[in-house]
Amino acid sequence: MANELSVAGPGSKYKLPDAEPAGFWAGFWHGIISPLTFLVSLFNPNVRIYETNNKGVIYDFGFLLGASGSIGGSGTTIN
Repeated sequence: MANELSVAGPGSKYKLPDAEPAGFWAGFWHGIISPLTFLVSLFNPNVRIYETNNKGVIYDFGFLLGASGSIGGSGTTIN
């Protein structure tokens, strides 16, 4: 059974037979929830912050955008 929160790892819905690899939106979602997912992964071996069954650069770009948004990686300063 796939996990309910669409987090990456062995229980991921992207690991099911005949499942499409994770794309941009899955990467974006995994990036947004990565801080929380990291904490959960410390206690649950079935949760990971990054989906290995993905579409490559498209997933990576979504993950990068999501992670920078949730962690605060805009790079701008306020004076």
